[in-house]
Amino acid sequence: MTTTDRNLLRLGLLIPLWLFAGVTLTSLGYPGYSHLDQALSQLGAAGAPTQGYSAWVNNFPLGLLFVLFAVGVARRFAGSRLALCSAALIALHGVASFATGYFSCDQGCAPLQPSASQQIHNLAGLVMFLSLTLASALWTLLGSRLLSTTAFGWFSLLCVMLAVVTVVMMARAFVDGHGFGLFQRLNYAVSVIWVADLAGVVLRDESRRPVIRPGAA
Repeated sequence: MTTTDRNLLRLGLLIPLWLFAGVTLTSLGYPGYSHLDQALSQLGAAGAPTQGYSAWVNNFPLGLLFVLFAVGVARRFAGSRLALCSAALIALHGVASFATGYFSCDQGCAPLQPSASQQIHNLAGLVMFLSLTLASALWTLLGSRLLSTTAFGWFSLLCVMLAVVTVVMMARAFVDGHGFGLFQRLNYAVSVIWVADLAGVVLRDESRRPVIRPGAA
């Protein structure tokens, strides 16, 4: 694996750190913002005090990191169709992240008559959830086939289950009007931790492979 390939995979380790730092710093410019009750999208919503720069701190750079990491996964597992499919899903997540930033939600993110921007934003958000959940589901099968450990396959299964459970809790919190922000953060945390773990496992697996020198039997 080349240095370029390693660097592309290392970007997966950066994603959860960037997400945490970006959301934390952006929220400082939003007086009274509640991480417990308010959606992440409200940081870039129409009329929000952080609307002008939220996407540039969060959605756009994260989208780029996901796409570049996906390229690294595709290059590393070019011989596996399922792995290439997982890489395509990760890249799709990155593109959807761009879309959620470019098409901001309406004020409050839950209008009775959503604008076209809000509708595209919602669709892109759904794509973000489905893409990484499906990618992690693929690795429940690929873990034992492509890596030197079966543990990552089981970890991927756990992440799929947690992603489904937390999205159900998000729906309930939305109806109750309390706790949506908490469950959304837990849901996305599961996904980005899975990405970082995939990056780490692949890099460790590669480092354990024996180096075959020219002329060796």
